Amino acid sequence: MHSTDSGTRGPRHRAAVLGHPVAHSLSPALHRAAYAALGLTDWRYDAVDVTEAELEAFVRGLDDSWAGLSLTMPLKQTVIPLLDHVEPLAEVVGAVNTVLFQGRTLVGANTDVHGIVAALGLDAPVGTAAVLGAGATASSALAALAQLGCTSPVVYVRAVARAGGLMRAAHRMGVSPVYRTLDHAAAEIGQADVVVSTLPPHAADPLAGRLEHASGTLLDVAYDPRPTALSVAWAAAGGVVVGGEQMLLHQAAEQVRLMTGHPAPLAAMSAALEDKLAG
Repeated sequence: MHSTDSGTRGPRHRAAVLGHPVAHSLSPALHRAAYAALGLTDWRYDAVDVTEAELEAFVRGLDDSWAGLSLTMPLKQTVIPLLDHVEPLAEVVGAVNTVLFQGRTLVGANTDVHGIVAALGLDAPVGTAAVLGAGATASSALAALAQLGCTSPVVYVRAVARAGGLMRAAHRMGVSPVYRTLDHAAAEIGQADVVVSTLPPHAADPLAGRLEHASGTLLDVAYDPRPTALSVAWAAAGGVVVGGEQMLLHQAAEQVRLMTGHPAPLAAMSAALEDKLAG
């Protein structure tokens, strides 16, 4: 799958986040803080700009010094045909955000689901829920909500006819969402116990201006700007807000555990994340 060059002249263990664009990624700050706290001085983590067209050549060219990859958009689905094995959760969600190197075997995993569940931090099962968006993170949100007890959330999308990928993922999960267009969202999402917005930065801004009431918990996976317009409006309307950086923290922590075999040092990673966001 990749060359046998041991890479002994460089770090013994390498990892990186891949995406396009990727310069804005906070993953290096999180993973490097984890390595430092764990005393893993021979580990290195980088950000590498890789397009969908470049991904196969990049992956095939990696040597045995590599331990894992973090994947951001648009690579979470593109990578799947390149893998030797896809873990069941990632397979059913249809999105891989983590690649683990087990010898010459490439294994795909999904830590976004864990990130959403951990970020929400709920003690009781979710009764009603809504998801905004139809991409790979929306699929992870459906899986997370199913784990939390809600198998029939309402999903708000720009066009129902273009949500085929999400619909197929939902079918594989055994969940039964109701699909509605985004123009219904502002009047309806305030009634949900949990709302997960997976829309890109600023895409949810029009909803913020029309939101009238909220009593549940909002997780807006966008964190730039921080806070988002939707988060500000949600809090003002009476709801509880969980920042998208919390999902990022917890999905990265699970990646650290999978790649290094050590429990993630959450406090050190959280402090590094806050420092990066504040800067």
